Amino acid sequence: MDIYNSMVIAHLPKKQKPATHNLLTPLIIKYAEHTQSVNVCSLSAAKKLATFPLYTSKVAAGFPSPADDYIEKRLNPNDYLITNDTSTFFVQVKGDSMIDAGIFEKDILVVDRSRTAQMGDIVLAVVDGEFTVKILNQSEAGVCLIPANKNYAVIQIKENQVFEIWGVVTGSMRKFK
Repeated sequence: MDIYNSMVIAHLPKKQKPATHNLLTPLIIKYAEHTQSVNVCSLSAAKKLATFPLYTSKVAAGFPSPADDYIEKRLNPNDYLITNDTSTFFVQVKGDSMIDAGIFEKDILVVDRSRTAQMGDIVLAVVDGEFTVKILNQSEAGVCLIPANKNYAVIQIKENQVFEIWGVVTGSMRKFK
């Protein structure tokens, strides 16, 4: 059996998380190197206590007004980006097929495997063994994956193709420096 084409989901006690992480991280990295089409980011324990100020004033490419420096609440990025931490992982974007959706090369996408993909969702899919991030859609010919860049063709899923949706993209992170 090809380990790259099979998957098992297991629920483990929280106290087993470090041992499981140590066991699975090398396998995830090996899989990512094998496919050479996606960079799966290593899983790490969430820092639940890390919070940052969220100001009530909205800014248009500027700073909050000195007269309006009231902090509405503290924001935990994990709470903002992740709904189901046991089924969420991150991938790094390679390429420019989704730039019109605001997804750029080297962005980190938040992918939730527990969500059921709906038409119009941005999904991480595997087509014939290759990962791709596209918009899930339906055409007269069946399921298709639509890029968000006019320079790329729509991927029409054919009956003989191996196709699987790995998860729904729920957010992204981008570093500027």
